[in-house]
Amino acid sequence: MSMPALFLSHGAPPLVDDATWVAQLQELAADLPRPKAILVASAHWESAPLMLGATDTVPLVYDFGGFAQRYYEVQYGAPGAPALADRVAALMPDHQTVARTTRGLDHGAYVPLTVMYPNADIPVLQMSLPTLEPDALLDLGRRLAPLRDEDVLIIGSGFTTHGLPFLRDWRPDAAAPGWSREFDAWTAETLARGAVDELADFRERAPGMPYAHPTIEHFAPMFLTLGASQDPGQAPAQPIDGFWMGLAKRSFLVG
Repeated sequence: MSMPALFLSHGAPPLVDDATWVAQLQELAADLPRPKAILVASAHWESAPLMLGATDTVPLVYDFGGFAQRYYEVQYGAPGAPALADRVAALMPDHQTVARTTRGLDHGAYVPLTVMYPNADIPVLQMSLPTLEPDALLDLGRRLAPLRDEDVLIIGSGFTTHGLPFLRDWRPDAAAPGWSREFDAWTAETLARGAVDELADFRERAPGMPYAHPTIEHFAPMFLTLGASQDPGQAPAQPIDGFWMGLAKRSFLVG
């Protein structure tokens, strides 16, 4: 049986203090087969051509500001995944450049992993999003799909709604604005129908736009995950839903 692929709404560093979200992520990880390695693409690393992160010592990138000092002291010393980096490069078209870097894991990668795999004993590789266009990311996911048969957990990490400029209540338990609720409900229903083409046209079809995603980098990783599915038209399991700070933290997995 192939390793599932995930789309995770990763949240800001303080999301690890949310007992509900932590319990949901822990349960999700417990239900998965144990991966031999993890490949993650986060909303917080856009770079073309495709770039691969550190494979030796894997540092963390504290790519956020305005939080308590303890969030900048988090450590996650996962081993690197040089063999996985070689496999990713080999799966790309011959004409496509794949760059190697020493960039560490940003918070879109390491925050959920500190909850799901707190022992930091599974090799992790972060890759960039070389584009935000859904069709191109679906194709990239298809190219990466064979890794699932090698027990690699592929994670697209973003957020189902991310209208930060339009939030007025910054409490973790704030009521979700209408645009966030409407976009999330549309996403849930469209996923349940396996309507990938409609999801890819979210900028035109989805209610709540452009407030739900004034920029689209947090929705885009979803298409990498969907592309890696054995059947993109399937109805993914959606084990995590609800809101945090008014933003939808819906997450799903595909077989």
